[in-house]
Amino acid sequence: QVQIAESGGGLVQPGGSLRLSCVVSGLNFINFRNYVMGWYRQAPGKQRELFATVTGGGRTRYAGAFEARFSISRDDSKTTVFLQMDRLKPEDTAVYYCNGKHRYDDSQLWGQGTQVTVSS
Repeated sequence: QVQIAESGGGLVQPGGSLRLSCVVSGLNFINFRNYVMGWYRQAPGKQRELFATVTGGGRTRYAGAFEARFSISRDDSKTTVFLQMDRLKPEDTAVYYCNGKHRYDDSQLWGQGTQVTVSS
């Protein structure tokens, strides 16, 4: 059974950094490469939004201005995706979800989410 587990969330002061990890278990690295991995976030009272993706070939895409402070990467050998978040702001407070979308059949994998709270 394929599962996703995020970690690395927590409470951080404005201006601080966090690095989230997303481990996909139940896939070897070859099959993992068939997934476009992404990070979503959902703030209280708002819709879940996709803001960063990385393909099996390592191509990254970001929504809006996220690239200025956030960086997505992946280590296929460890079937893991990372999200480096710098210069965090209170408005970045949200539950962050890892997602995998298969590039051939569009099937999706979801993690349970990890809470990020930016507050002084």
